Amino acid sequence: MAQAKYTRIDNNNNKRSATSYLSTVTIVVFVALCLFGIWMMTSSSVVPVQNVDVSQDNKNEGQDQSGMKEQSEVQEQSEVTEQATDPSNKSSQQFEENQGDLSADATKGDSSAAPYKTFDEPEKREDKSDEQSDENPSVDTKTENQDSNVGERKSDSDESVKKSDSDESVKKSDSDESVKKSDSDENDKKSESDGTESKPESNENKQFDSYSDDKKSDDAGETPDRTEENVEQTGTKDSDENSDKKTDDTANNQGSTDAFPTVAQSDLLNESTPQNGSFSTQASKSNNEKESQESSKQSTGYDWKLCNVTTGPDFIPCLDNLKAISSLPSTKHYEHRERQCPQKPPTCLVALPNGYKRPIEWPKSREKIWYSNVPHTKLAEYKGHQNWVKVTGEYLTFPGGGTQFKHGALHYIDFIQQSVPDIAWGKRTRVILDVGCGVASFGGFLFERDVLTMSMAPKDEHEAQVQFALERGIPAISAVMGTKRLPFPGRVFDAVHCARCRVPWHIEGGKLLLELNRVLRPGGFFVWSATPIYQKLAEDVEIWTEMKKLTKAICWELVSVTKDKLNGVGIAVFKKPDSNECYEKRSTAQPPMCPDSDDPNAAWNIPLQDCMHKIPVNSTERGSQWPESWPARLTNSPYWLTSSHVGVYGKPAPEDFTVDYEHWKRIVSKSYLNGIGIKWSNVRNVMDMRAVYGGFAAALKDLNIWVMNVISVNAPDTLPIIYERGLFGMYHDWCESFSTYPRSYDLLHADRLFSNIKKRCNLRAVMAEVDRILRPEGKLIVRDTTEIINEISAMVKSMQWEVRMTYSKDKVGFLCVQKSTWRPSEFETLEYAFGKLST
Repeated sequence: MAQAKYTRIDNNNNKRSATSYLSTVTIVVFVALCLFGIWMMTSSSVVPVQNVDVSQDNKNEGQDQSGMKEQSEVQEQSEVTEQATDPSNKSSQQFEENQGDLSADATKGDSSAAPYKTFDEPEKREDKSDEQSDENPSVDTKTENQDSNVGERKSDSDESVKKSDSDESVKKSDSDESVKKSDSDENDKKSESDGTESKPESNENKQFDSYSDDKKSDDAGETPDRTEENVEQTGTKDSDENSDKKTDDTANNQGSTDAFPTVAQSDLLNESTPQNGSFSTQASKSNNEKESQESSKQSTGYDWKLCNVTTGPDFIPCLDNLKAISSLPSTKHYEHRERQCPQKPPTCLVALPNGYKRPIEWPKSREKIWYSNVPHTKLAEYKGHQNWVKVTGEYLTFPGGGTQFKHGALHYIDFIQQSVPDIAWGKRTRVILDVGCGVASFGGFLFERDVLTMSMAPKDEHEAQVQFALERGIPAISAVMGTKRLPFPGRVFDAVHCARCRVPWHIEGGKLLLELNRVLRPGGFFVWSATPIYQKLAEDVEIWTEMKKLTKAICWELVSVTKDKLNGVGIAVFKKPDSNECYEKRSTAQPPMCPDSDDPNAAWNIPLQDCMHKIPVNSTERGSQWPESWPARLTNSPYWLTSSHVGVYGKPAPEDFTVDYEHWKRIVSKSYLNGIGIKWSNVRNVMDMRAVYGGFAAALKDLNIWVMNVISVNAPDTLPIIYERGLFGMYHDWCESFSTYPRSYDLLHADRLFSNIKKRCNLRAVMAEVDRILRPEGKLIVRDTTEIINEISAMVKSMQWEVRMTYSKDKVGFLCVQKSTWRPSEFETLEYAFGKLST
């Protein structure tokens, strides 16, 4: 019974215990629901900030993939329990909740916002991420799962506030996809921002590196040996490759960071490309001529006009000054063929012939040229039977003949050497003067014997003969044996040639022949082919008698008189003495010897003298010895240049000579031949406007070109050195026009010329002269101060020339431009060049 009693009591206790348990569960559930509600309210208060900070999620996603070193405050608060049990979160870094940080996060997408310590800069973050992803590849899977869980909980919280629990699973998925899409978009934006922020700086550094590398080996006044081609020529291979790499790295970035050129090209871009920095040609030329001219006036202040003159496209200002010519008191001594320069040089541009074309390249040009370029037929009618020139369809053709060599110049040239073997074309005789050259076929074919010929003829009734020569690619100048000395130093030509040149050598005491004596080297030859030598007419006999007397009086030796049976002409060859012995033994001192005060090298506007200069005898004097044979004379310093002489650049003269030659060899080989976009097969006629020692011409020796070396009358007189090394040139004053036809040269080279003449000359007039003598599509290379470069650049741009390259360093600049075919539409009438042409 006792047991029964105890049993009954236990059952009652169990009932009370069960009731108590249910009450406890109810309370616990109630409390749990309250806590859950509080937790949900707490979570929902943070979610809006989380949605704003999409970029922060994106950052965390990138950082999760590299080890999950950083987590946002929201994620940590919502996962406190899991972080305590999940070992994968041990490496997570926890942050205090800070509204200031969150606000900064929200604005972080703006590139101008200051980044916090926890946010690496784009470039650093990418590098760090790449390194960690390589070192910890196993982390990727874990962090992806964690990101998924985090994203789901974020979605749950959002949907519990906005929607019912029944839609929770669907919204979870939608929200997850939305977050991923947002992350992906933000990553793309971040990539673009990274490229924009980091690429320019990187390329700018490359530019400065290239700048310093290119210039380390250069002198202050030198253009670097290696330069880049103009934008129009699509730059260099390296630049193109770099541009491709950058495009791959920043596929969506098509702005100014697409391609960054090397330093030389960056200077070019400043000249010829728009602000977007992409490679293109120089600033587009307007198709509307009126607008183009108006633009030129406004941007540069240069208002170019077309010269309105009687001679039109063939205008030579100093030879077509009709007003001055008509005022001459006499023309007996060919004064009307000499230079008569206007007081003010013209600043207008010369017209082009209708239908002008790019000249035919050498050596084909020796046989034919475009008729439209030199549209003159009078000479063909007058001299066609002597094989000077003929009209053949759209061409003017040159059979290679002349008055004294109808059957070709080469036979005539070889016949001369057979008659006088000592002449030794291309060895002993390298530089010659051809007086009365006609169309210069003699000089044109002497190139095949390695002989350089200065061909000269007046602008006379033999219409455009010198222009024909230049168009053919044969060196020639318009000059006459008149009342003044020729623009050459004394004792420089190895030989002088005259074939029916119509010069009356024997008259007035032989004054004209004495001018040849001045320019002929001691021991040099005078080759004369004319009717007095082989014809028996009374006039011819008289002239021949007078010539023999005159040549004997000036101690010239008649070494050969022969007759060329093929051409039916006679040739007489005289030799100038190489000592003073004959002069001292003359019975009568006629012609007289020049006084010692008379400088044989003085040649600019000096009246002719009827006297002879003594032969130098001192071994250190130029003319006392014959130069070395060609080509050794080109590179070796002349024997008469001694260390006691100070060179142009301040060193002893022999050293100065060598340094100058090495300098130009380096510049030409490393830069000019390949680096500035010149197609040298299109180049034949070249002028060095300030030649100094002729180093530029010497460096171009192996090309099929010839160089007219010009020495300014106000510069150190180094022209004898140029002739001594087997080159040629002439004196000139660049304040006046040059004695050549328009469109004579393919390339003009001006090394520090303009800064040297700026104080004396009108630079605008000089540039008008440059435009006159340079062919369309011809090149002008200028090396000068940056001030001059800028001034010349502005002028050529106003003439619609194309700037191919510009470069500067240490206030010294380089400019390469190409002449265009543009001509102004307005005219400027030059009164002095208008009138009746003289005959």
